[in-house]
Amino acid sequence: MNRQEAESLLAQWIENENLQLHCRMVANAMEAYARKLGKDEHTAHQWWLAGLLHDLDWEKQPDAHPNHALEHVFPQTDLPESVIGAIRAHAPERTGVEPDTEIERFLFACDELSGFMHAVSLMRPDGFSGMKAKSVTKKLKDKRFAANVNREDIRKGAELIDTDLNDHILFLAGVFEKSG
Repeated sequence: MNRQEAESLLAQWIENENLQLHCRMVANAMEAYARKLGKDEHTAHQWWLAGLLHDLDWEKQPDAHPNHALEHVFPQTDLPESVIGAIRAHAPERTGVEPDTEIERFLFACDELSGFMHAVSLMRPDGFSGMKAKSVTKKLKDKRFAANVNREDIRKGAELIDTDLNDHILFLAGVFEKSG
C-alpha cells in the first residue's frame, strides 16, 4: 500500500480532522523512529503505515476498535503482517496481544504520548516549537488535563522502547515541530 492509498483509506474511514491529525502525527513519529534506528526505506514506510492506520476504525466502530479493522478492513488490503500486528498490539486491553516486536513496541510508545503532546501544544503559544520535556511531564501529573489519556500507557511505552521518557518526549516534539 503506497502513501496515497493509505491516505485515501484513512479519509474513507475517518472524517474527524483531529483524529486524522492524530493518525498523521503517530505516522510521522513512527517513520522518524524507523529512520533514527537505521531502518531501510521499505521498513520506514511500513512503520509510517502502522502509525497512520492504527486508529482507522475508532470513529465508526469505537466499541470494536481495533478488532473491526483487523477482521474486516485490513484483510482486504495488501498491508504487511508486521503492520497489522503492530495495530493489533497497540491496544492490548482490547485484543489480548501485548506489543512484542520492535514495530509493535514503538507504535504503542508513540500513540498515547502523541495525543497527549498535541493537547499540551494547544496550550502553548508556539505549539511544539521549543517544547520542553518538563512542560509535558508537568501536565502528565495533572490528572484533569487530557484526562482520557492513559498515563500508565505513556510510561509503559517509554519502557518498551528502552528510552527515558524525557528523551522520548523531546524526540517527538522535534518530529512534530518539523512536520508542522
